[in-house]
Amino acid sequence: MSYNVEIIKENQHKTSEWSGGTTTQLYIFPEDSLYSERKFKWRLSSAKVEVEKSTFTSLPGISRHIMVLEGELFLEHEGHHNAALKALQQDSFSGDWTTISFGKVTDFNLMLAQGYKGELEAISFNSGEVKDILLNSNVSDTEVFSQITEAFYVVQGYIEIDTGLKKKIGLSKGELIIVTRTGQEIISEFKIHSNSKEESKMVKASIFYCE
Repeated sequence: MSYNVEIIKENQHKTSEWSGGTTTQLYIFPEDSLYSERKFKWRLSSAKVEVEKSTFTSLPGISRHIMVLEGELFLEHEGHHNAALKALQQDSFSGDWTTISFGKVTDFNLMLAQGYKGELEAISFNSGEVKDILLNSNVSDTEVFSQITEAFYVVQGYIEIDTGLKKKIGLSKGELIIVTRTGQEIISEFKIHSNSKEESKMVKASIFYCE
C-alpha cells in the first residue's frame, strides 16, 4: 500500500483574529489556497472562542464539522437545530446557516467545499496504551472516492505513530500528520502508541474526495 505522509509542526500554523477570538489554520487544501478568498477544497483549523456570545462567519457552499476540545459550547443554528457540546463532542452544519455560539471554548474545525465529504473522531489513550487505528477504505458499497486524506491532530500528550514505514513518527500537542491515499486501496491501519505519563488525546479527521 502506498501513501503520502506529511508532518505539520506547531510552528507551521497560521493564527489570525476573527470576531470572537483567534483561529489557527492547521492545514488547507490545496496548499496554496487562501482562506480569506474562500478558494479552498477543505481546511482544518482550531479556534479559541474568547467571548461568551459570538456569530460564526458566513461560509456559503461550505459544510462544517466542529468538535469542542476544551470547555462547553452551545450552538444555535437559526431555523435548524441546536447543539450542546462538551469536550470531544461534535456537531455538523452548513456554513450558510446563521449560527450563534455561547461559551468560551477551544474547538477543532473541518470545512469542506462541494464535492468533498468528511468526518471527525476523538480518540483517547491511557498512558502507555497502544491502539490499532483503522484507516478508511477507498472502496465502499455505494461510492468510490478518488482520494482519501486522514489527519491525526494531537490535543494532549505525546504519541508515536507506526505507519509501516521504517521510522516511527512522534507528535506532541498541537502537531499533526496528514496521510493521503489514492487509487483502489484496501483497508489498512496504523499502530499508535501513547508515549506520555498523562492521558493522550487526538482528533482524527477523514476527508473523502468525491469529485
